[in-house]
Amino acid sequence: MEPIRKVGVVGCGLMGSGIAEVSAASGYPTVVRELNDELVARGRAAIERSLARAVEKGKRTPEERDAALARLAFTTRLEDLRDCDLIVEAVVEDLATKTELFRTLDALCPPRTAFASNTSSLCITEMAARTNRPDRVLGLHFFNPVPVMKLVEVVRGVLTSDETFERGMAFARSLGKEPVVCRDTTGFLVNRLLVPYMLDAVRALESGLGTVTDIDKAMQLGCGHPMGPFTLLDFVGIDTTYRIAEIMFQEYREPRFAPPPLLKRMVLAGFHGRKSKRGFYDYSGETPVPARLGL
Repeated sequence: MEPIRKVGVVGCGLMGSGIAEVSAASGYPTVVRELNDELVARGRAAIERSLARAVEKGKRTPEERDAALARLAFTTRLEDLRDCDLIVEAVVEDLATKTELFRTLDALCPPRTAFASNTSSLCITEMAARTNRPDRVLGLHFFNPVPVMKLVEVVRGVLTSDETFERGMAFARSLGKEPVVCRDTTGFLVNRLLVPYMLDAVRALESGLGTVTDIDKAMQLGCGHPMGPFTLLDFVGIDTTYRIAEIMFQEYREPRFAPPPLLKRMVLAGFHGRKSKRGFYDYSGETPVPARLGL
């Protein structure tokens, strides 16, 4: 099995910055590509803040922080990733965008380079089939926040080779993560179970079964969940959940995956959760309070 010596990460947003951070902190020289200098600066700052918090909490030493930062290189050119052994994409959850990215990288990179998608719902086999190296494409689905969450879903497509799959499993373990094996089915393991749960919570709210705070409290105290479904929706991103639900509904055509009307209207209104400071809760003050949703 070919060793992974150098890692590329495409996209340095919420997920990409976390993947780049854990890669560099685990000893891999890591090249991070973003679309422009502004996004590069924003991504670099996010990684620096995250590493600083880890030092403050005693999870990393200042020397480990400095070593991780020294292993990171940032660029706006895909060409700068051509000598990476593994490239993980963490761009927008859109099949056409991801496919075009892999096709471009396919022409730039040597045959040894493996491609991994951080998709949470899209078909790995479809991405792989658009390249000239379908055996070297797999899914590596990390969870937010990447430096904290231990799970990685390792997704084996129909065309993924045994070697590529084992490289993906070994890479996840080398980051200190716990990999689980997933078939190439939309939503994989976690979202296949989690998304219908969150959508059912929205339907319960729409039907007047309970308030946002009561439903959250019920699932926390009654089921031992660390956070209720609406707090989780705001954390994941209401727009992100809506898009994943749409993809899953298109794949399975089952009512449980269909996004409720309220979710669509919140996306249209720009209520995306914590990142927009308004979702099911309003985060504009010191303490989150239930948002006014017109129900």
